[in-house]
Amino acid sequence: MLAASYAGARKMTIEEQEPVEPSVGEVRIAVAYVGICGTDLHVFHGDMDARVSRPATIGHEMSGTIAALGAGVEGWSVGDAVTVMPLAWDGTCPACRAGNEHICQNLDFMGIDSPGALQEYWNVPASTLVRLPSDISLRNAALVEPVAVAVHDVRRSELAAGDKAVVIGAGPIGVLIATVAAAFGAEVVLVEIDATRRAAAEEMGLTTLDPSSVDQVAWVEEWTDSAGADVVFEVSGSAAAVLAATGLAKVRGTLVVVAIHSQPRPIDLQRVFWRELRLLGARVYERHDFERAIELLAEGAVPVEKLITGIMPLSEVASAFGLLETGQAMKLLIEVNAS
Repeated sequence: MLAASYAGARKMTIEEQEPVEPSVGEVRIAVAYVGICGTDLHVFHGDMDARVSRPATIGHEMSGTIAALGAGVEGWSVGDAVTVMPLAWDGTCPACRAGNEHICQNLDFMGIDSPGALQEYWNVPASTLVRLPSDISLRNAALVEPVAVAVHDVRRSELAAGDKAVVIGAGPIGVLIATVAAAFGAEVVLVEIDATRRAAAEEMGLTTLDPSSVDQVAWVEEWTDSAGADVVFEVSGSAAAVLAATGLAKVRGTLVVVAIHSQPRPIDLQRVFWRELRLLGARVYERHDFERAIELLAEGAVPVEKLITGIMPLSEVASAFGLLETGQAMKLLIEVNAS
């Protein structure tokens, strides 16, 4: 089989490997499509070399069909369409014992800490499988994982129907958070400095704001009748955005930190104190976030056709990373074994 491997900063290789039989409790998946995300891009740039072994098969946004069952696997059949919730926890750490297995203190994030989906056949624990309904194509199902991220972010914020939310950053996850928040009944505005991304978001029916030409605090104040937003999602990863975000939230509003910040950021704690703001982190997802994501895709609530910028073969994975880092692509899929 063919597999794409991260070999070091900005270097991807395509290698032939021998498929391994699934172990007890595992299944072998014939991988159909893999989405490339911002975390994968961090890996590609070498920013996560302290965590990622080399060579490493990465990728965790995926869809496929079961090709083989390991011993002891029940409830699944060869040919079943699936995606994977790529989290393996130890079940023994304090976080797991408190019921927070998804943020296990020794979490194995598959595709980062262990081999991922950018290979023709991928062996995973059967416990990580999520069944796909027949009315979602394998192409569209490659978006289940990032939609689940957005569902978790919105659910964690406790955003309610009728609330007003500001999403800072109109990359793929920012757009998905805005889309999911709207599906939950909220009014949403996306703050984005890049004109291309604003235009893409507007084509999806989302309201956008250019903070370089509009006073975003004044705009939000007017939009909310001087109250401020119920929830602010920081998805940009920008230090300036973090510093400004607290100024957009209402009294007892919520700021959700979604972006990965590689270094500490200044934050206006005086504003947090003065308005009794709530500051939350939102990292991955739980199984019911995947289930809700599948429902949203099946309902047509996610603008899949506008989100998927392009589909490229496994042999061109390095070019796909190059295109993604320009910022001009929204979501790129790698076609691995789609037939």
